[in-house]
Amino acid sequence: MTKQKLYRSKEDKIVAGVCGGLGEYFDIDSTILRLSWVAITVFSGIAPGTLIYIIAILIIPREHNKKQSVQKTVIEVGGRKK
Repeated sequence: MTKQKLYRSKEDKIVAGVCGGLGEYFDIDSTILRLSWVAITVFSGIAPGTLIYIIAILIIPREHNKKQSVQKTVIEVGGRKK
């Protein structure tokens, strides 16, 4: 079993990739997450939702380039690249 990590998405992003990354991690459509986030932010006041989003941007790392990540694993496991 592969351990899945939470990253901000590079491909499925509108602002910073937070909802896209959460969608990939939890296997949920990112559009549903975005709509939920906006609804919660609007109904709870703009400041809390915005603050939580900014904190998520700072805490959740950016997604690595998948091609480079695979090459790094090959080098670490095999000791040499073919």
